[in-house]
Amino acid sequence: MMHEAVIVDAVRSPMGKGKTGGSLSEVHAVDLLAQVLKGLVERNAINPKLIDDIIVGCVTQAGEHGGTPGRMAALAAGFPESIPSTTIDRKCGSSQQAVHFAAQGIMSGAYRMTIAAGIESMSRVPMGSARLGQDGAGPLVAKRYAPGLINQGIAAELVNQRWQLDRETLDSYAVRSHQRAATHTERGLFQDEIIPIQTPNGLLNTDETIRPNSSSSALAELEPAFRNSDSHSRFPDIDWKVTAGNSSQITDGASALLIMERSLAESLGLKPLARFIAFDVIADDPLLMLTAPIPATRRVLEKARLGLDNIDHFEINEAFASVPLAWQKEFGVDNDRLNPCGGAIALGHPLGASGARLMTTMLHSMHRNGDRYGLQTMCEAGGMANATIIERLS
Repeated sequence: MMHEAVIVDAVRSPMGKGKTGGSLSEVHAVDLLAQVLKGLVERNAINPKLIDDIIVGCVTQAGEHGGTPGRMAALAAGFPESIPSTTIDRKCGSSQQAVHFAAQGIMSGAYRMTIAAGIESMSRVPMGSARLGQDGAGPLVAKRYAPGLINQGIAAELVNQRWQLDRETLDSYAVRSHQRAATHTERGLFQDEIIPIQTPNGLLNTDETIRPNSSSSALAELEPAFRNSDSHSRFPDIDWKVTAGNSSQITDGASALLIMERSLAESLGLKPLARFIAFDVIADDPLLMLTAPIPATRRVLEKARLGLDNIDHFEINEAFASVPLAWQKEFGVDNDRLNPCGGAIALGHPLGASGARLMTTMLHSMHRNGDRYGLQTMCEAGGMANATIIERLS
């Protein structure tokens, strides 16, 4: 018998600037995740002994991220020693994959209650610090894609070229992301999803990555970030447009969802917020790298037997402005349904935490607005993408 998996709650930390001096940069990565886990359990008044597993997305599994951070965070949060954890790496979609595995475990009957979470303290564990050498892909991959794979910034430039996205469009989109996130902050609309984090310098209870005064004119002054002598010689036809301003921010953050069997939730007096309708994971061209959300969207809609018009809220991760813009060109979705709360350009992209952060923000927005269906997808290094459709439960 298939068991129904539901989301009972979803929370996240405030997003901190992922550099020295950022408000979360003095908080150990395990302690950051521990505060989010503890806040999730306490606000739902559940006995943590009932948690069967904690599945945590994390990309750079080195240093403070290297010791099975979910297990250490559960201990730091004071949870029973019996609770296990595992760590997932599907690059930027790591905690979205953690959500999939948690829900699928419940649907199969292997679990009754799980937490799917994500953590990335990019100020304390720099991106790429877990790599072994410069050629992590190996010589056979380099031979197949001679003269070798490229970084995501150059991939974003290739996407701009293919979908004919100009600099003004990219910068305007980035400004919109900040404006939407700033409006939600001013109206207090993020507060239901944020667990305040205690730092050595006090309590952080709001995102510090949002720039309310961002403007297209200011962004237009930024230099392209990925143009250099090597990339220019390999791609001489690119009109370089990707900047720090129209890309996601390096960020510290953690996020977590409480997922359980519906009958268990109801027996505990908990009100499920949403149920899972469909999942997908797919890969695409590893050179373009950022395009897999397009086929992932098509497949997850087919699995759900839904059309674009059925979806009220789309979350397409803003790794670069080119990602949601290329996706939008393919599907023709109106602006109001695409990342209506702002995205990673404004809120930041704490790699392993981003999948669960997007799901958290989408879920709370759907409840505020009375939306029925939400679709989330995000590009991942190597040309992969996860996609998820959830249905709000009244």
